[in-house]
Amino acid sequence: DSSAPLADAVRAAGAPNLAPAVRVGAAIAALGSLSALILGVSRTTLAMARDRRLPHVLAAVHPRFDVPHRAELAVGAVVVVLAATVDVRGAIGFSSFGVLAYYAVANAAAWTLTPAEGRPPRIVPVVGLVGCLALAFALPGRSMVGGAA
Repeated sequence: DSSAPLADAVRAAGAPNLAPAVRVGAAIAALGSLSALILGVSRTTLAMARDRRLPHVLAAVHPRFDVPHRAELAVGAVVVVLAATVDVRGAIGFSSFGVLAYYAVANAAAWTLTPAEGRPPRIVPVVGLVGCLALAFALPGRSMVGGAA
């Protein structure tokens, strides 16, 4: 169990001088992924708030920047609390399971679309659903239990 498997792989490949650059690259990639996830969840929060499935105050869109600023702040606050209070590896597993479950539901929902609504070929949501479920259940058990909670 390594805390820096990419840097360890670079060292094992005989290029230890590249390890710091790999660490920086991994951190930038992780930050980019986290930012995309926060923005995606914020948009989902906005849509759910508009449908009154979450508090309607989260449905606000900034008048100048046209972004769901309250939803972004709420999601960002949840991320900060989780990062400060939860084992990061557990949070990554939880996040992975949650994202895969989210996309599994999206693929299942795509099956219900009509051709007029832009339904993809039937095989696309089937492969997507099966792939998401296979990946989700390949995660460690702790990730699945945390993700289902």
